[in-house]
Amino acid sequence: MIDLTSNLGVRVAKRLQEEHVIWLTTVASDGTPQPNPVWFYWDGKTIHVRSQPSSHKLKNISRNPKVSMNFQADEEGGDVAVLTGEATIDRNPPKPDPRFIEKYREAIPKIGHTPESLAAAYSVLIRITPRGLRGF
Repeated sequence: MIDLTSNLGVRVAKRLQEEHVIWLTTVASDGTPQPNPVWFYWDGKTIHVRSQPSSHKLKNISRNPKVSMNFQADEEGGDVAVLTGEATIDRNPPKPDPRFIEKYREAIPKIGHTPESLAAAYSVLIRITPRGLRGF
């Protein structure tokens, strides 16, 4: 578990609750890092990311569960936070957490979905347990 009580940890805890996009980086079979912006939900211990079943990130995680996540830096290149962790894949997850749906309530229709169609299209759950945190 990461320390969310340090100065950096407090900032990251707030961002995990408030930000809508985190960059999830997996590693392709040839070793190339593959960053992707994703929607996520933080439950206080685990980062939840929904995925389409045929996504490359699932293939990458199946081969190598070690991932990193980072937030967009501020305009001056500061407020950097990088989390590292391990991901697991759940191909038969429960419905999306109601707090996830609430977080993205306004954004879901903008990508042509309802909460129900989003859950059907992004039917795989990636659970990421953060193990490390660095930043400035």
